[in-house]
Amino acid sequence: MDKGWLALVLSAVVLPGFFALATLTAQTYVPAEGERKVLNRVEPEYPDALKKLYIGGVVRVEVVVAPNGTVRSTKLLGGNPILGQSTMKAVQQWKYVPASADETLTVKIEFDAHR
Repeated sequence: MDKGWLALVLSAVVLPGFFALATLTAQTYVPAEGERKVLNRVEPEYPDALKKLYIGGVVRVEVVVAPNGTVRSTKLLGGNPILGQSTMKAVQQWKYVPASADETLTVKIEFDAHR
């Protein structure tokens, strides 16, 4: 078998699988410095229709965390409204480290349709 042919076959079969493993998630959570630690994080759903149309961006959500670590409330601060709803639904299920008082945080999630 010709080396060029072998390289072509390997690049067509092996590389896509490798890159698929590296890009399982299309969202990135950016925690603020010194932010309360998340114990249980649920990934927001990235609607297929938006991903196929390459609609993404950054969603910012205000999160009020109760002393026991549960999310008390969420409020969309910015970003695509559909992605915002998906983010707020997921963040409502997050569990934080317990603390002595309520804490208000800003969560930023990046949806990258090119991943």
